Amino acid sequence: MHQIRFHGRGGQGVVTAAELVAVSAFYEGWQAQAFPSFGVERTGAPIEAFARLDKKPIRTREHVQKPDILIIQDSSLIGTVDLTKGCDKNTIVIINTSKPKEELAIDLPKENIFAIDATKIALEVLGRNIVNTVILGAFAKGTKLISLESLKKAITEKFGSKGQAMIDKNIKAIEETYKL
Repeated sequence: MHQIRFHGRGGQGVVTAAELVAVSAFYEGWQAQAFPSFGVERTGAPIEAFARLDKKPIRTREHVQKPDILIIQDSSLIGTVDLTKGCDKNTIVIINTSKPKEELAIDLPKENIFAIDATKIALEVLGRNIVNTVILGAFAKGTKLISLESLKKAITEKFGSKGQAMIDKNIKAIEETYKL
């Protein structure tokens, strides 16, 4: 089973990112689940969401305590939230930051950290600082758990009611990240 934990702030699409991973994985033939951790979150407050992928039925419904993959959508959470709780030397970290990974205060092997300036791509392509889909391009490329095509299909399904322009921008954003 692959367990993924997402960190970000309320309003950044953390829950949507987890859902898109699960839907994309489903298209790849995985069993998948995605769910948020809700409390009294408000826009800007730290938030977590989770996803699990497996080739057999997933019976557990608890929070992801020991993630195989950690996705951090907002690097300003470093030092304010225990982002690496339950992580080990094999945990893959995908983080939105403009800093080189060597400068990040994350106590995990640097070779497992993938730093991507998703904010820059989001602003250029989407015109706003919503990095959830952008960072999933890096997830698809870095983990090989989902294909770019399945991710595009999930985005088309999720954003279908928001119009073709929204779909096209998000697909362009994941393609830009995937190339990196």
